[in-house]
Amino acid sequence: MSEIAAPTGLLDRAIRRITSVWREMASGVGREDDDSIEGQMRACLAGRGGEVSARNRAAKLAETYLRLDTEGRHQFLRTLASFDADQDAVETALAELQAANDATQRAHAQMRLRRALEPRRIRLLTQFTTIPDGIKFLVDLRATVLDMMANDPELVALDADLRGLLANWFDVGFLELRRIDWSSPATLLEKLVGYEAVHEIRSWRDLKNRLDSDRRCYAFFHPRMPDEPLIFVEVALVEGIVGNVQRLLDEKAPLQDPHTADTAIFYSISNCHRGLSGISFGNFLIKRVVGLLSDEFRNLKTFATLSPVPGFRRWLDARMAEGLPGFFSEDEAAAIRAAAPGEHPTPEAALAAILAERGWYRNANLVRAVEAPMLRLCARYLLQESRGKRALDPVAHFHLTNGARLERINILGDRSEKGARESATVMVNYLYDPAKIEEYHEAYVGEGRRHASSAVRRLLRS
Repeated sequence: MSEIAAPTGLLDRAIRRITSVWREMASGVGREDDDSIEGQMRACLAGRGGEVSARNRAAKLAETYLRLDTEGRHQFLRTLASFDADQDAVETALAELQAANDATQRAHAQMRLRRALEPRRIRLLTQFTTIPDGIKFLVDLRATVLDMMANDPELVALDADLRGLLANWFDVGFLELRRIDWSSPATLLEKLVGYEAVHEIRSWRDLKNRLDSDRRCYAFFHPRMPDEPLIFVEVALVEGIVGNVQRLLDEKAPLQDPHTADTAIFYSISNCHRGLSGISFGNFLIKRVVGLLSDEFRNLKTFATLSPVPGFRRWLDARMAEGLPGFFSEDEAAAIRAAAPGEHPTPEAALAAILAERGWYRNANLVRAVEAPMLRLCARYLLQESRGKRALDPVAHFHLTNGARLERINILGDRSEKGARESATVMVNYLYDPAKIEEYHEAYVGEGRRHASSAVRRLLRS
C-alpha cells in the first residue's frame, strides 16, 4: 500500500507560480514609487494611472508580503491595520451634516459621512481581488491575522474588516456544490487528503475506498477559487445507523449496493481554510447534500451523522478530578474499582486510571466496567453542559444549530488513539429529519432547547 505524500509540495508549486505572475505584474510599477510597505500602500490608495497600474501595484504589494518572514508579515499587518478612517474627512463630513438645513442636504451629508468613516484599509483589501488568486491571498492573509491577533489587539479591527468582506464574497448564493470522486483531478484529490481534519486519510487505497460507489463526497467551491474546496463532507451509504467509524473506513469491507442502502451517514465534515473561520457553510452543505442524495436514491430513509465529541475527554477529566458524588451505583463503583489497575479510593479515581491505560478500549473487561457510566456522563455533557444557551461541545452546537437531534451515543465509536484522547472513544449519531429540521433549529437557536431521542433522554434519568 503506497502512502500519500503530504500536499506541501503541491502548495509550494502553487505559491511559486502565482508569485511569478505577481512579480511580472509588479515589474510594470514605476521605479519612482516608494518601495517601503507603507509607501506601497499609500500608492495603492492614491490610485495614480488606470486600472492596469492599480492591479500592478496590488500585485507588487502581495508579492512583497509573501517574501517576508513571520516578523515581517506581522509588521505588514500592523501597517495595514493603521490605515483607518481619515480623521480630517470624518470631521469635515460631520460638520457638513450638522450644518445641513433640509432633508436633501442631510441625506447627502450622511452619505459622505458613511464613506468617510470607512477604514482606508478596506479599499486596500478590496484591491487585492483584482489580481490573479487575489481572493485566495486574502483568505490566507486572514488566517495569519487570526494566528497573530491573540497577542496583538491592534489587529482585531483588521480581522473584523476582513471577515466582513469575506462573508459577503463567500455568501452561499455564490458557491457551487460539486461531487468529488476518484476521477477528479489528482491535484484536487491531494488537497482532499491535506484538508481532511476528522479522520486522517492514510493512503491512496484509503482515499479510493472513501470515494467508491457506496460513498459520496461533496464540496463547496467559490468561482474565484475553482480548484480549492472550501468545505467538504464524506458520506457512507449503508443499511441502518452505524455507530463505529472503523467499520465505515474498513478498506476490506464488501461494497454496499447504494440502491439497497436505507441510510446516509455523514461521517466527516472538514473546513479547509482557517481564513474562513466564522463564515458558516456547513449547515447549507448538509441540507443541500440531503436533497441531492434524496433525489438520487429514493431508497434512502434516514440521514444521520457519525460525529466526534472533541471536548468530552477534557470535560470528563475535570469532573473526575472534582468528584461525582452519588453518580455511580454501588454495583458500578465496585465493578470499576475491581477492573482498574491498582487500588483507588473512589470510583472516579478508578475510572480515571482505566482511561489512562493505553489501549483500554481493547480490553473487554475494562469496557464492560465503564460503558454504562460513560454513556450517562456523555449524555450529561451533550444535553446539560452549556456556554450561555449553546451546547458546550462545538460539534454538538454545530449540528443542533443546523436542526439535528441527538439520536444515539456510542462507546467504542472511534478506537483510534485520537478518538480515545479527545472523545474517550465515544461518537455520536445526530439525526437529520427533513420534516423536523426547521422546528429543531428554531427551538435550539431561540430557546437553547436540545432535542434528543428517548433512548438518550433515558440515560439522563437512569
